Amino acid sequence: MFTKAERLISLRNLRPKKKEGFLKIISIFSFLGIMLGVSILIIVMSVMNGFKTDLTKKILGLNPHIIIQPNSFEIDDSYISKLKTDFQDISLSRSFSGEGIVISNNNAKGVILKGINKDEQKTIEFFKNFIASGDFKNFSSNHIFIGTELAFNLNLREGDTLSIMSSSFVSTPLGNLPKQENFKVAGIFNTGFLEFDQNIIFLDIQDALSIFDKDKKDQNVEIYLESPLKANTYKNKIQEINKNYFIYTWSDLNKSLFSALKVERNVMFIILILIVIVAAFNIISGLTILIKNKTKEIAILKTLGLSNKSIKKTFFLTGVTIGFLATLSGTILGILISLNVDKLRIILSNVFNFEIFPSDIYFLDTLPSEINFNSILIIFLISILISMIASYLPAMRISKMSTFRALRYE
Repeated sequence: MFTKAERLISLRNLRPKKKEGFLKIISIFSFLGIMLGVSILIIVMSVMNGFKTDLTKKILGLNPHIIIQPNSFEIDDSYISKLKTDFQDISLSRSFSGEGIVISNNNAKGVILKGINKDEQKTIEFFKNFIASGDFKNFSSNHIFIGTELAFNLNLREGDTLSIMSSSFVSTPLGNLPKQENFKVAGIFNTGFLEFDQNIIFLDIQDALSIFDKDKKDQNVEIYLESPLKANTYKNKIQEINKNYFIYTWSDLNKSLFSALKVERNVMFIILILIVIVAAFNIISGLTILIKNKTKEIAILKTLGLSNKSIKKTFFLTGVTIGFLATLSGTILGILISLNVDKLRIILSNVFNFEIFPSDIYFLDTLPSEINFNSILIIFLISILISMIASYLPAMRISKMSTFRALRYE
């Protein structure tokens, strides 16, 4: 593609003379700009990929994949049997959730009360993975499990007693009052998902039905899949069995969150690509100045028989070489930082005494990073393409250059 002479001339262009120091500075800035743009783009995309993956795993690990609500129609045993027959790769459990207020030590907080069956496999697995204090064997009637954040906010420990007020009302001589019952803290769980740990209380399903003045026909059915990402497909099939029930998936509950993440990721990609484009403008200006300074040499090469096409290729190769090496360096730097981004976060936080990644805002206690080689390949190719375009534009000016005028005063 490139002859030996073209490669030699291009290599010579990459090493400007001392009197061309300004040109050298432009080349260095072109290299650094593209390298930093590519590396930052890879780091940001890796962190956002990691954030999405980690958040998805947290949500899938803490919530059912599909929920079926009665919607004023009782979910009978024949319907459950039908589901088990048609979808043998799913597991089902009964639950009931509602909003309430927990009162303790003169403090009150709104929470989600979730009634569960302690004998079901998913419940056992959850507490096996996330229990931080207490014994799951103590989880029985009038006993609850709370998250670490809620325990900290209300200054509660295992064995303490608190009062829970539901959104249901009971009739009294004084009028309708919210239903309220006392519970004992059987233990504390810690999922690492702060929003979950400070807002969810687990209690026995019979206690949940009692405090909300409900009965068995009001229970929800929770479905867990082997492939949670196929939840919407299963939802449509389950809906066809009986359209009287209200069915929604984990993605329906978090649709706005993941949509926001997708938009943010795309916007960040466009913004950071613009950084690479701006850096590539330095290649255009650098090659333009180089061609201007090399007018005499270009004219001599033309006189010696080197074609316009070959001369264009030499300057094109000069710009592409800068872009390629900068892109390669940026890719390597981006991957290395992405692999150690959480360690870097800890170091910077300690040095500047400032929390760079507040866990109470981002719901995660570590800075996640996931390297996607397809994304890296796309970034690499886009950067090379931008460099090629930036190199091609000034190289085209050579065809307009007059050999006679260039050598007139030589």
